Amino acid sequence: MTTGRLIAVVGPSGVGKDSVMAGVVAALPAVRLVRRTITRAPDLGGEAYDAVTPEQFDAAASSGAFCVHWAAHGLRYGIPADVVTDTQNGIDCLANFSRSALLQADAVISNLLVLNITASPGVLARRLAGRGRESEAEIGARLAQAAKPLPQGLRVVTICNDGALEDTVAKARDALQPARV
Repeated sequence: MTTGRLIAVVGPSGVGKDSVMAGVVAALPAVRLVRRTITRAPDLGGEAYDAVTPEQFDAAASSGAFCVHWAAHGLRYGIPADVVTDTQNGIDCLANFSRSALLQADAVISNLLVLNITASPGVLARRLAGRGRESEAEIGARLAQAAKPLPQGLRVVTICNDGALEDTVAKARDALQPARV
């Protein structure tokens, strides 16, 4: 049996990760879209997630509910432990990730592929402002993080999302599909 991949989608805030991921899953329905657990209030828009309190998150992490978890931007994020089993059973799993958790994921998942989505600083600034979730200072801090490099030694596919979403999704789909003979 072929091992599935954990496709860890990374990129700066406002780059369009959730939109690209939804497009990829629509184009490649065999790919599992991973639902994260986050210490965030429910129903804030963007991705679908399981909202928990910090105490609930700690209990879940202690009980082994996550194969990978991390903290960023004052929140905690967890990837469900069943992703390991799914990838071992040949299922490709697509998950929104943090660059800071990639080495942890690489140690846990035997077949990790990083889908690095980028956009120009001007595009990112406009998208972040349009979301209306962050102050100007918070947007500046997120933009400063945008250029952080990825860890060395990982398999990475980089796609720019400055243009039409359909074009970005098509590039991602093509990069993720198995090679055709």
